[in-house]
Amino acid sequence: MTDDLILWQKDPDDAFVTLVMNRPEKMNAMDQQLGDALEAAILRAVKDPDVRAIILTGAGRAFTSGFDLGGEDFEMDADQWRADIGENMRRLGVIREVPIPIIAAVNGYALAGGLELMMCCDMVVVAEDAQLGEPEVRHVSAPPTLMLPWTVPMLHARYLMYTGDLIDGKEAARIHLANKAVPLSELKAETERLARKCARMPGTAIKYAKAALNHMQQTAGLESSWSYNRETTAILHGTEEGKHWMRLLKEKSLREFLDTRDGPFRELD
Repeated sequence: MTDDLILWQKDPDDAFVTLVMNRPEKMNAMDQQLGDALEAAILRAVKDPDVRAIILTGAGRAFTSGFDLGGEDFEMDADQWRADIGENMRRLGVIREVPIPIIAAVNGYALAGGLELMMCCDMVVVAEDAQLGEPEVRHVSAPPTLMLPWTVPMLHARYLMYTGDLIDGKEAARIHLANKAVPLSELKAETERLARKCARMPGTAIKYAKAALNHMQQTAGLESSWSYNRETTAILHGTEEGKHWMRLLKEKSLREFLDTRDGPFRELD
């Protein structure tokens, strides 16, 4: 595990650990190294008999801003996109399916792939001023797992994926994208209260409740919807419009790219 990318904070009193994504200068944007470190830390927690719950949060101003858009060449063909999306699906699937509860403590931005990571956690507590959304749709991209329609009513899923708008923590709780919204100053205490409750529950009760709930979603078609989303996203990125935006991402700085992407919406947001 890369210790400086994921901070491991074991509670001294109860059987839970807080994992902190620690790339604050990049708003905890997820590159390969951070993704590997996060997966390793979660699997380490699962193997630890003294850990029965996990809190996942981010250092600085963000939970995570999503997948890192800087420093990589995203001009790929459909097969390359299928492989790239498939690896993201695999990792998020591992996180979703581990047999102990993961509680997301969303302290700032949770965007795009970062929002998908949050939705693959079992429960979510957000700061009231947090900002959540799928803004990648504005540059002809899509989420890797399509968790929104499995988390919120379809009307809200459509709104977020058709507009790329961001919503705050209060609105996220209202539409059931989060369990609870609290002032940022109370986020740590509230999330730890929930983790302590889970840690004091019989571990086997949560393990098999989680297995049953996950199976319900699987039989309802979750895995099929993820696979179909992988195909449509690979096709999307292969369109002329998709290639145009991936080319811009390579040619412009990230700030210039985001200014170009979001400029047409500023008077409407």
